[in-house]
Amino acid sequence: MAVQGPFKVAFGDVFPFGAFVKGGVEAVRDFDRSTRENFVQARDKDTGELVWAVEVLDADPESKGTFKVKLSAPVQPLVPEAPAGFPFVPVEFNGLMVTPYVNSGTGRLAYSLKASAVRPANFKAGGGSRSGKDGGAAGKEAA
Repeated sequence: MAVQGPFKVAFGDVFPFGAFVKGGVEAVRDFDRSTRENFVQARDKDTGELVWAVEVLDADPESKGTFKVKLSAPVQPLVPEAPAGFPFVPVEFNGLMVTPYVNSGTGRLAYSLKASAVRPANFKAGGGSRSGKDGGAAGKEAA
């Protein structure tokens, strides 16, 4: 099979209606190395950088709930400021990657999302995002 592991997708293909960060950036726990008393942060398998996560709301009216997008970075990424009057932060993700997997609880296909960076959304008149220049299409489920 030609596609193995994560594959690149365009932000606009995954989030055609845009995306919003709910809350801040959190460190992701390394469940194999952490103990109840000692939190150890996960590291990216490919880069060795620390792994962080943000809770995301998909602006698609048919989307259900929230999910996490993981970010790999040497230090905690900063989420842009919310515009005046917005309860959530409209964002776009650079270097968006999708990893498909079978959810062991449901037996259904799911997707884990990872990005190299988060930035303020670039909206155009009439709604939606102008982004989507890095190719591909995919669905998503909680990571």
